[in-house]
Amino acid sequence: MKVTLKIWRQPDSASQGAMHTYEVDQVSEDMSFLEMLDVLNEQLNTQGEDPVAFDSDCREGICGMCGLMINGQAHGPEVTTTCQLHMRSFKDGDEIVVEPWRSDAFPVLKDLVVDRGALDRMIQAGGFISVNTGSAPEAHSVPVPRDDAVRAFNAAACIGCGACVAACPNGSASLFLGAKITHLGELPQGQPERHSRVVDMVAQHDHEGFGGCTNIGECTAACPKEIPLDVISQLNRDLRVAMAHGH
Repeated sequence: MKVTLKIWRQPDSASQGAMHTYEVDQVSEDMSFLEMLDVLNEQLNTQGEDPVAFDSDCREGICGMCGLMINGQAHGPEVTTTCQLHMRSFKDGDEIVVEPWRSDAFPVLKDLVVDRGALDRMIQAGGFISVNTGSAPEAHSVPVPRDDAVRAFNAAACIGCGACVAACPNGSASLFLGAKITHLGELPQGQPERHSRVVDMVAQHDHEGFGGCTNIGECTAACPKEIPLDVISQLNRDLRVAMAHGH
């Protein structure tokens, strides 16, 4: 199959960007979207042009490094990561628009690569627990009710790809933040810092320039790990309780 790509090219964060058009031929429907971009880059290298910069690592839908707006949708037309999106989702002759994540909190570094350090700084602000170091505790020494464990594991599935931010009309990271708050808040180990955690992480979220949540739901619709929208309710409940306790 043959596709036409309209790709955002931007030399660096200080330069103006623009859309560039490329044609890629002999694309197999079994290629992932990133493999198709690899083919384009081989073509550009052969022509002596600068290859398109994009993020990737594991290419197995695990690490959360990849992330592109494809035809206006975070990660493209399927609910999966960009590296697991295959070209069978497109048709021969399609025109595909490829852009970096759309968010003021994710500045473009080059082409399709954005700086998602804001998510890391939110984790640093409070997305952790304090425990004594030493040998690992016996697995059954701290009982956890099954329902709590399942909810914590489901929230912990978040890979921090940023699709929720890119899909949100407000540019909010509340789904990511809610996942981290719920993941730790459902476990006994997360209780000592539960109130300070939510206050510190929300403050960092706002400091980074993310927008506010208005429960539109585009975040969970785009999430490749299907993090449920109710983690934002958990975030709001924990924040209200923390504020009531003077944190």
